[in-house]
Amino acid sequence: MAESSRRDFVLTLAGAALAACGGAQAKPATAGAAAGEAMTGAVVAQRPFGKTGERVSMLGLGGFHIGKPSSEGESIRLIQRAIDGGITFMDNCWDYNEGESEVRMGKALAGGLRQRVFLMTKLDGRTGQAAQAQLEQSLARLQTDVIDLVQIHEVIRPNDPQRCFAPGGAIEALVRAREAGKLRYIGFTGHKHPDLHLAMLGAADENGFRFDAVQMPLNVMDAHFESFEARVLPALVQRDFAVLGMKAIGSGDILASGAVSAEECLRYALGLPTSVVITGIDDQRSLDQALRVGQSFQPFSDAERGALLARTREAAQGGKHELFKTSDKYDGTAKNPHWLERAEL
Repeated sequence: MAESSRRDFVLTLAGAALAACGGAQAKPATAGAAAGEAMTGAVVAQRPFGKTGERVSMLGLGGFHIGKPSSEGESIRLIQRAIDGGITFMDNCWDYNEGESEVRMGKALAGGLRQRVFLMTKLDGRTGQAAQAQLEQSLARLQTDVIDLVQIHEVIRPNDPQRCFAPGGAIEALVRAREAGKLRYIGFTGHKHPDLHLAMLGAADENGFRFDAVQMPLNVMDAHFESFEARVLPALVQRDFAVLGMKAIGSGDILASGAVSAEECLRYALGLPTSVVITGIDDQRSLDQALRVGQSFQPFSDAERGALLARTREAAQGGKHELFKTSDKYDGTAKNPHWLERAEL
């Protein structure tokens, strides 16, 4: 996407979001707002969610990291404080922290907060039977009758598209669940290689199926190496799919390069034509960081973006700071292949 077109797209989204938010005034605080907490009056702006007609916060709360605090109560407080600040897109997955991430999120959203968020989770099952069983477990843990977006998780193997679209496969199960009112939208995720995303999109076209959303790594290192931004993002924008960015900071791996700060990473990803950028939040510091960037977001100028890319080019070579692409460090279904077949953690 050309620099001027990319910048115009983001500025248009930001302007529309601020208008929709009435000047970005905060919603009434929930029980998550604590005494002494910094409340600026601003909230994270919202963006269109593809062609669905939905609007979502341009920053999303990552489900894996929210299950990491040793205290369940701390996870719940972080979720509720994020909602207070305008982060209302909630990411999760059936397998995160052996289901604990969904359990904690379900408790955090009980008592009325569920209606204030756009709730997403992911399933590993490639067969319809496994996908359906995992969905039922997710619904129970999240304490909800319907999940806004359910995604096929970790499309990282060459045979994943064929398996998902096979008769009796995961897509059939998700379509049935959508018809039954258990989910609203369907997407897929992956972090390994752009070719696999393109193959999944091709399989959907061949089967007359349209995804609502696609999730993928979008970060300043990705721009230089096996780039989802260069190869997949234009196809999604053309189709008007909701684009979900992840790995903006790479769980800290990108920061280890010493070439870029966390806030620069988030600003870079938010400057792309995304519906939402999902970021890991596992303590108050990371939540404050996300809110600071999201509530005051301005896209980089073309000159600033060019300087940032020049600064990170050498560090990005070979994907040494994108270990999700170049190692199995983040491949949960590779370490637990039975998740593809059964609903057993």
